[in-house]
Amino acid sequence: MQDAKLTLTMEWDKTFPASDKVLHSKVTFHNRYGITLAADLYRPKDVEGPYAALAVCGPFGAVKEQCSGLYAQTMAERGFLTIAFDPSYCGESGGEPRYMASPDINTEDFMAAVDFLSCRDDVDPERIGIIGICGWGGLALNAAALDPRIKATVASTMYDMSRINAKGYFDEQDSEEARMASRRALAAQRTEDYRTGTYARGGGVVDPLPEDAPFYVKDYYDYYKTPRGYHPRSLNSNDGWNVTGCMSFLNQPILAYAGEIESAVMVLHGDKAHSFYMGRDAFALLRGDNKVFEVVPGAVHTDLYDGGGKNAIPWDRVQAFLEKYLG
Repeated sequence: MQDAKLTLTMEWDKTFPASDKVLHSKVTFHNRYGITLAADLYRPKDVEGPYAALAVCGPFGAVKEQCSGLYAQTMAERGFLTIAFDPSYCGESGGEPRYMASPDINTEDFMAAVDFLSCRDDVDPERIGIIGICGWGGLALNAAALDPRIKATVASTMYDMSRINAKGYFDEQDSEEARMASRRALAAQRTEDYRTGTYARGGGVVDPLPEDAPFYVKDYYDYYKTPRGYHPRSLNSNDGWNVTGCMSFLNQPILAYAGEIESAVMVLHGDKAHSFYMGRDAFALLRGDNKVFEVVPGAVHTDLYDGGGKNAIPWDRVQAFLEKYLG
């Protein structure tokens, strides 16, 4: 199978500065469904391979030029070969129609990244891990449960996208009636989309920000809608997913087999994050003495995107965990 030709931006267009400690290049790879994915590859300077390698993605609705790229570049500075990739249907990656999500295909995206890394001459295929941020933290756990080639997983400030779609924020819509109302609304939207031949967009982070917005909305606004994290290809920074884009998460729990993950897992979460309950509950599903719940005191959700201006990401702890299990 050949990768499709993608239009890739070659100039530095990240939300973080380039590091002089790593070598950066653009790469592509394809998943099992034939979708070609775009990625930034970061390799440590003056360090010989074969390397331990990491694939990084997230947050859900973000692009590789935002915090997944920051994670990838930082871990490359610390000796890993890394890629930060755009998921199917988003960013510079392929897939039509645009702005769709899938618990199956997005889990496959992580495993396709492992395919790509495993076949590089400068990577040790026995030392590959993944990092998933926000909604991609839950997908990373799902990938780790399915793919034993993944030797270590970090789920940072994670969301369980199935839980959010089925139960709402803080499980406040956890009822059969609420779920059926969502299904009816999405079904009606499908009919309308088919009739018009277009896909209605759901909208990204609300702008302008209402004065009475919940804290988690303000937290997202502070990242996605300001120079701190805005990017023109980011769904959260702009018009969001298609309204029906996340429909299949409603009926497909992604953490069903998290308890069967044999490889090492770090769940990394700030204790002031609105999403903390999802990280806590996901960790409770895990078994084995190679599982770590790393709590960052005082950190809110987006603090673990880029440090939040207070160096909230415990890079040394993440590095030590990955080196322990990837060597």
